[in-house]
Amino acid sequence: MPIMTSKVSPFDRHAETARAAALQALALLGTAPEREFDALVALAAELLGCPTALLNLVDHDRLFVKARTTPGVMAFARDTAFCDRTVVDDRVTVIRDTMDDERFRDSPLVTDVGVRFYAGAPLRVADPDGVRRAVGTLCVVDNVPRSADPRELAALAHLATLAEALLEARRTALKAIHIATSGEELVTRLGRQDQIFRQAEQIAEIGSWRLSIDEAALDWSDNVYRIHGLPVGQKPMLDDALAFYPQHSRGAVQAALDEAVANGTPFAIETDFVTADGRARRVRAMADPEVVDGRVVAMVGVFQDVTERYALEQQLRRSADTDALTGIANRAAFDRELQAAMTRARQAGTPLHLALIDLDGFKAINDTLGHGAGDDVLRLTGKALNEPWLMGSVAARIGGDEFAVIVEHPALMTDVTALRERLEAALHVSVEVGGVRMSSAGSVGIAPFDDDCHSLRDFARRADAILYTAKRARVGTPYVRRVA
Repeated sequence: MPIMTSKVSPFDRHAETARAAALQALALLGTAPEREFDALVALAAELLGCPTALLNLVDHDRLFVKARTTPGVMAFARDTAFCDRTVVDDRVTVIRDTMDDERFRDSPLVTDVGVRFYAGAPLRVADPDGVRRAVGTLCVVDNVPRSADPRELAALAHLATLAEALLEARRTALKAIHIATSGEELVTRLGRQDQIFRQAEQIAEIGSWRLSIDEAALDWSDNVYRIHGLPVGQKPMLDDALAFYPQHSRGAVQAALDEAVANGTPFAIETDFVTADGRARRVRAMADPEVVDGRVVAMVGVFQDVTERYALEQQLRRSADTDALTGIANRAAFDRELQAAMTRARQAGTPLHLALIDLDGFKAINDTLGHGAGDDVLRLTGKALNEPWLMGSVAARIGGDEFAVIVEHPALMTDVTALRERLEAALHVSVEVGGVRMSSAGSVGIAPFDDDCHSLRDFARRADAILYTAKRARVGTPYVRRVA
């Protein structure tokens, strides 16, 4: 028996109809996976520490999964889905334990699939009247009950904002491409359509363009000139347009365009860009081939400034690689950095050391002064491992009170004993609560990389063995002093 049927009242039927129209305008239901949405759900799963994240679109009676991090069904009945409640309420929904919630405990997602935790944020796009409607969700689920702290929910909301930007850009780009490629309709209805198109261009920072293959000449709409930082006027040549791309991007743009023309396939690329007045931007160009008598005679498409969206995406990626408490790298980023450092050392024969650190007395500080004091110790430790004297070494928090440092600078490795002693000195931090001061220290194990380290695990085991020996040599009891 369905347990979450959405019964739309007569008062709400117009809103539901408008919501469905906004969803249909995206042309996303049942479509193939797309890289941008796959990247979003991967970030959501990592930031909230859940195995499964999904981007869902909610139709009248069905829920369609656009992207997910784990294998599973891609469509199911709306009235069985937690996301239905998120869309109806149009707000972030958190279910800490589905078995404790009478609305959801009998859902097949709980009884058959085993979902015990859910957190979802609504995704809104504008309907035909310009009213923003919730058409889907970005959500994470887990098969064990859990809670989500405010920072995790804020991250989910930020990712939902990015997803909305992608959906809105898609809707506007589809409309712009349709207008740009409807030549006959533009001729007969030029006045009205031109006004609509110019408004759409300015709102979405999109312009249209056409490249004549034989002449290698471009026709730009006004907004393409604006994005380039040029006055509207002279018809540019292809070489002139390519000059706005940095040297490292220009070849990729030319190659992608050549391939599209040669094969008669759509063209799409996103890359760096520099305006006429020297401003660094990020742009996306898309086009479809114009074919006459079996030959591509032109490419017709759109050109968009995506700088703000790209900056937000990069910021979220950096957040996914950073430990929120200490501000240094997290475990996932550490594994990638260490693997890359090992590859560099093998290929170039350069020295590499791995330092593993375990805080001594951290549990006693937590138990005596509270978790707030423990968090202060972790923050101070992260700050100590990010000091300039470490010369660009990558520091990471890899566990509760476990840290690591990847050392590649030759000057730091001339005297490993001195490096260990300096690290141990830096790890002496003090915290005070209620007149009681406690000091934490750290044990350090530093291992060199050589041909016997065939994998990241081999390297870590070597450093861990050295750390264990150092740990046994320390007392590990924090110093306690009552100051009031």
